[in-house]
Amino acid sequence: MASSISATGFKGGFGTAFMGSWGTSIVGEDHAMLVKPVPRHVRVAKPVKSPPMMKNVNEGKGLFAPVVVITRQIIGKKRFNQLRGKAIALHSQVITEFCKSIGADAKQRQGLIRLAKKNGERLGFLA
Repeated sequence: MASSISATGFKGGFGTAFMGSWGTSIVGEDHAMLVKPVPRHVRVAKPVKSPPMMKNVNEGKGLFAPVVVITRQIIGKKRFNQLRGKAIALHSQVITEFCKSIGADAKQRQGLIRLAKKNGERLGFLA
């Protein structure tokens, strides 16, 4: 007994029965039109990355951040960065003098400077 598959997929179902293989059911021009060559390699373009923005992640965070942001807007970015650099250098000198007076080594001094920077970030001085 030969089995056949109908359009509904059941043996003896509704519609016309499909006999044979797919290759013999489509012939001539229709076959060439429906079958397109499949590329072996598909090229995927790299996603376009925008250049990184140099923005402060501490913008608006901390107790003193609003004062720092307003001061930067009033006096200008260039002058503000000059003043900030001088303040940081002065603070590092104070830490160095303190370390000399208590006899702390360079590693401890560097740790105190890093701690000062971390505290400055938390308080908003680096906003």
